[in-house]
Amino acid sequence: IQETWGRETISLSPNPIVVNRGIGGQFTPEYFLLTGLPGLEALYPWFIFPFCSTYAVALVGNSLILTVIQKNTSLHQPMYLFLAMLAFAELGVSVSTLPTVLGIFLFGASEIYFEACLLQMFSIHSFSIMESGVLLLMSVDRFVAIYNPLRYTAILTPPRIVGTGVALGLKSVMLMFPLPFLLKRLPFCGHNVLSHSYCLHSDLIQLPCGNTRPNSILGLCIVTSTFGLDSLLIVISYVLILHTVLGITSGEGRRKALNTCVSHICAVLVYYVPMISVALVHRFMKHAAPAVRLFLANVYLLVPPVLNPIIYSVKTKQIRQGLTQLFLQRK
Repeated sequence: IQETWGRETISLSPNPIVVNRGIGGQFTPEYFLLTGLPGLEALYPWFIFPFCSTYAVALVGNSLILTVIQKNTSLHQPMYLFLAMLAFAELGVSVSTLPTVLGIFLFGASEIYFEACLLQMFSIHSFSIMESGVLLLMSVDRFVAIYNPLRYTAILTPPRIVGTGVALGLKSVMLMFPLPFLLKRLPFCGHNVLSHSYCLHSDLIQLPCGNTRPNSILGLCIVTSTFGLDSLLIVISYVLILHTVLGITSGEGRRKALNTCVSHICAVLVYYVPMISVALVHRFMKHAAPAVRLFLANVYLLVPPVLNPIIYSVKTKQIRQGLTQLFLQRK
């Protein structure tokens, strides 16, 4: 061990790890090493166009959704305000992962500073929690619209919707706020190789050589109280929606009522199916190639921000009209 200017270089591998001295002689890495797609490094040039195109569609598509809803006062209704929240959350997820994912595939930059990694972890999880919460709010919105259409706008007023969105944002931030500080107090003993191309809490807590039990318990509580509870309440909402729709005497009325839920059902499937697939692969396909698991992990965070703007643009007439007007005005 060579001590220089308050830092130490541990020469236990061909590539020394620069670490900062922690309390009691324990070490915190100055940076983490992110993992792209192991074994496929020679094919990285072929991944540049797909990843860049994916991020371009996600950023432009969600930005257009936000712009159309903001500029058209006729779209300042509950359904579209919730859609704007969803687009905002998906923009946040895309912007959070973009620097490291494209950095790896474009420039081979696999290093990320310790503090930057904690910030990325905080951003990704906060916006993901917000996205899950918005999907739940959208399911409640559809239930109110079908169950009590005459009082729909009286119940879901713009001030209530904005207040709910602010509360959801604060909830996401407050739930994630302790995790970076809990991680920062742990000794990493020089371990700094992550298994993804971005920083996730479930990945980071595998590295410390200290007691990670508080982190694991808090992480489990967050997952259960957000993704687990949200998905359960979404299912309950659709059971109530189906019960209400079956009570409509007119077949045409039932068809129209269910048709208003198609876009949201697609958004829920696009969000939860990749998440469940990643969990199943990690649980039951532990011997699968690491590149397969990492590719699915990238798909889990990249697919919803790409597909949801397309789904709502195709299925929602008012959004299509707003986009057409926006392009005509610019032309």
